[in-house]
Amino acid sequence: MSPPSPKLRSWRDRLRQIALFELGGLVLVTPPFAWLSGTPPLESAALLALLALVAALWNGAFNTGFDWMEGRLTGRSADRRPLRLRCVHAALFEGGLLLITLPVIVLWTGMGWVEALVADVALAIAYTIYALLFNIGYDRLFPIAQTAARACAGR
Repeated sequence: MSPPSPKLRSWRDRLRQIALFELGGLVLVTPPFAWLSGTPPLESAALLALLALVAALWNGAFNTGFDWMEGRLTGRSADRRPLRLRCVHAALFEGGLLLITLPVIVLWTGMGWVEALVADVALAIAYTIYALLFNIGYDRLFPIAQTAARACAGR
């Protein structure tokens, strides 16, 4: 018999998590991407905004699925995830995103596949570190039990 499913984040909480993550990522990553890639800042911002939209959709789907699977296997909620599993979670998220975004970078910038792969891997590394730190901070600021209690209280 599998452990009972733990409480997941509400859709409202998940949307807040995604929005804060993507906005923070754009603010932190656009300037170095423009500088290192030689792509004009506005073009870099537009590309990264498109990639953020793709990432937001992937984020919601991946995190919900990962949280559900983890909960079914362990009975633990996502905000109690140990550091080692957080690292696996972040790496799997970014690996899947890399497969989705590489063709977008090639088509948008006209880069060759190898050059785009280097740029995408650099973005993935930056976002993996950011995702790990962001999600630890988010889970501490908005624990699932507290989020559920606020929702019940109408806040």
